[in-house]
Amino acid sequence: MAAIKVAVLGASGHTGRFVVDALRQKGAAAIPATRSGRFVALGGGEEACHIIDFSQGESLDRALAGADAVINCAGPFFDTAGPAAEAALRARMPYLDVAAEQRTVLDLFERFDAPARAAGVTILPAMAFYGGLADLLVSALVPGPDRVETIDIAVGLDSWHPTRGTRLTGERNTFKRLIIRDGELVPIPEPAPSGPWTFPAPFGVQPVTCVALSEIILLSRHVDAAAVTSFMNLKPLADLHDARTPPQASDAHGRSAQQFVLDVRLTSDGKEWRAHASGRDIYAVTAPLVVEACIDLVTGAAAPGVRTPGEIFEPRSFLARLAPLIVVDFEDKPSMAKSSDTRPLAVSPS
Repeated sequence: MAAIKVAVLGASGHTGRFVVDALRQKGAAAIPATRSGRFVALGGGEEACHIIDFSQGESLDRALAGADAVINCAGPFFDTAGPAAEAALRARMPYLDVAAEQRTVLDLFERFDAPARAAGVTILPAMAFYGGLADLLVSALVPGPDRVETIDIAVGLDSWHPTRGTRLTGERNTFKRLIIRDGELVPIPEPAPSGPWTFPAPFGVQPVTCVALSEIILLSRHVDAAAVTSFMNLKPLADLHDARTPPQASDAHGRSAQQFVLDVRLTSDGKEWRAHASGRDIYAVTAPLVVEACIDLVTGAAAPGVRTPGEIFEPRSFLARLAPLIVVDFEDKPSMAKSSDTRPLAVSPS
């Protein structure tokens, strides 16, 4: 069988280089495309690449020509997701991106779901550490079709040395952040939900505050939950203010030493289910997430429209394939939910 060909937009960026490398490790042919016209692979050595301009559809069409799918890693996604999704529709191929920002993901659902269904094309936004990973973990825990009472998602990072693209997106992201209350998307209340969270070892008890990203939008599309809240510990948020700390490679694969845990708690019918995923380098682990999804879409898991990973993939088997880069633990036997020690944070004064 011929190798799957995937166009990678923004291939020269920090995450884009990881994605190109992950595709090649899976035996796929990565077609790099950059705005600068320059691409250097993780292993070193400059390679030929397509030059793209997101204001010029013809340049995107040339980059996608001959590909089976496209992965968009070019931020800020406020500027790139729409044009790239339009190009994917013209080419009749799956579109995936790694957007963390809520507004971009909402826009893709609102603008492109009907055209994508009509064209028979799958659009899968936010297939990344922020967004897709939490959506898969929650989907694996949902006990049945009845409404879930609460979903709480907490990210624990021992540090966060953001890329230039992350910083640029943060500067542009002035939209109101949304969480779910009474089954609806609503702005985060003031004061924002915050307090202590007990993470799995080695993180332990840490102060967290509400940081709502694209996972909220994904879950709002396919999980019936009364309340969904996302949190992050305070240490990485302080790191974001230090512009002198870009990610630094600490191994031969280009990964930083950053450690993460993503902890999910779900309550339904008075019981609590819990799962967590842990690993190293949130940018590096985005690559196997989006690449695994891309290959599945090309080889037969297609579901037309703008979709979420929890709708398309069987979450536990999908996550199992990511080991050992992402280690997932499920507490399969629910415990009795106790609001005093399992959900101290989810409800905040409105």
